[in-house]
Amino acid sequence: MPDKEDTTVSSVSNLIIITGMSGAGKSLAVRSLEDLGFFCVDNLPPVLIPKFAELIEQSKGKIAKVALVIDLRGREFFTALSESLGYVKEHFTINCEILFLDAMDSILVQRYKESRRRHPLAPEGMPLDGITLERKLLDELKVSATQVIDTSNMKPAQLKEKIISRFSHLESSTLSVNITSFGFKYGIPIDADLVFDVRFLPNPHYIEQLRPNTGQDNDVYEYVMKCPETQAFLIKLLDMLHFLLPQYHKEGKSQVIIGIGCTGGKHRSVAVAEYLGRMLGTSETETVRVSHRDSDRDRH
Repeated sequence: MPDKEDTTVSSVSNLIIITGMSGAGKSLAVRSLEDLGFFCVDNLPPVLIPKFAELIEQSKGKIAKVALVIDLRGREFFTALSESLGYVKEHFTINCEILFLDAMDSILVQRYKESRRRHPLAPEGMPLDGITLERKLLDELKVSATQVIDTSNMKPAQLKEKIISRFSHLESSTLSVNITSFGFKYGIPIDADLVFDVRFLPNPHYIEQLRPNTGQDNDVYEYVMKCPETQAFLIKLLDMLHFLLPQYHKEGKSQVIIGIGCTGGKHRSVAVAEYLGRMLGTSETETVRVSHRDSDRDRH
């Protein structure tokens, strides 16, 4: 689903609601947005959002980027958040987005054990009990979120880079294009707008001297690029992207995430993502970032 974003950031204030599962990285997310120049408030009661929106508009552009961390502790909080956001959208010219941070239950349990913290919804019980209850309470909110980031396999530095890449477009009216390679065996990126499968290309994994390297290394990159199938595919793919990206920008979309996947996310998808980054990065109307989610997973 296309993100509801406004490219006229010079005249429209932006309000980001940060929420999601406890232990999924909300604190790091808000610190990352602070680095982007956002005015941030932690743990604001949802009923105060309309009053905060009024203050934003009264600032006449002095407070143009705001991030609020909302922790939901019960159904009444979700109701208050929904009503408050509906009021803001109806009465103010503020671009509102909901950033939802999630992670697998097993990862959240591990993080709670490592931090020795108690889950806020199960202070006297097992962390998994609190996680299960919280996920049930947040299911509806996750569906309505503008942005969803799964932090299960992310290190803190990777999450920070993800936040920066997701919201740095608010600094510019150009279209932000994020190209990320991934391995299908680790799952498709849940926030990708477009996903392309390159598992039909010859696999460098089966060549012993190429196996340890990634698509960022010249030998693997050249092996993938020299294949006739690769060249035919890239011609068609670039032709489609050169058509699609201006159309997305024209319709008000300020960011597009392109996922390029192969089996392990190490060779073919990395090489193709690097190539796309070089070709699309020459445009004056788009800013392009390239990242590789799974390329180092099996390196020792």
